[in-house]
Amino acid sequence: MMTERTLAIIKPDAVERKLIGNILSRIEESGLDIIALRTASLSKEEAEGFYNVHAHRPFFDSLTSYMSSGPVVLAVLEGDNVISKWRQLMGATDPKEAEEGTIRRDLAVDKEKNSVHGSDSPESVAFEIPYFFNGL
Repeated sequence: MMTERTLAIIKPDAVERKLIGNILSRIEESGLDIIALRTASLSKEEAEGFYNVHAHRPFFDSLTSYMSSGPVVLAVLEGDNVISKWRQLMGATDPKEAEEGTIRRDLAVDKEKNSVHGSDSPESVAFEIPYFFNGL
């Protein structure tokens, strides 16, 4: 077991549909610790900087427009193997492919409006947490 951190984002579709409490409860019930939490409204430029790894992908403009379309909730999660545990709790990117009981299967609108984001690797964590949380 290795204690680590990951970034979780509750995306604009889930905030708009008042799912913040539902998602935060699922995180806590899964045994993961929320060590930092804040709301933000991302500018298009902030979203582009955050998702810069996808800048060459065809969905980049749509994704960054969506992520800057309304408030988000940003959280730093901590726990043993938290990166993989959070990704398992989220479910597959496409909610139609996500397992029963996962956040995306239960709550997502579609592949883009899939309600939550999670870092996919320690390298992503090293970029993503400081992007939104200074000093963590």
